[in-house]
Amino acid sequence: MKLATLCYIKDKNTQSTLMLHRVKKENDMHKDKWNGLGGKLHAGESPEECVIREIHEESGLTIVKPELKGFITFPAFDGFDDWYVFVFTATEFSGTMIDSPEGNLEWVPDKELANLPLWEGDKIFFKWIEEDKFFSAKFIYDKGKLVSHEVSFY
Repeated sequence: MKLATLCYIKDKNTQSTLMLHRVKKENDMHKDKWNGLGGKLHAGESPEECVIREIHEESGLTIVKPELKGFITFPAFDGFDDWYVFVFTATEFSGTMIDSPEGNLEWVPDKELANLPLWEGDKIFFKWIEEDKFFSAKFIYDKGKLVSHEVSFY
């Protein structure tokens, strides 16, 4: 079992989201996909501590008040481990973006997000992030293809 965070940094002024084009790491299961930022929790770390650390490591930005929007279960996502992911958004940030070791960072207009090469499930939960309710979902993939999903809202 892997615990991880995923964050979508939103710029309300430009109506865009910071996305990461995963093109730099060797043997990256997300290769060539566009993702939000985030990563695995370290021992003893809260999801909030993790997402703040990961955003800073991957982008150079420091987020303030990450907002937990949902929780997603990905059974055997990498073919082996179940991934449990805390999904956040952040609208308050500071700092200067770095050249990310994970891929290329780009502010993408929100209306263009669904046109990017994303994981199929991302296109489904993007709209849930914008709703004023918490979601708990499960997305089942087989060999990189979405097989099914389910969700509960709170």
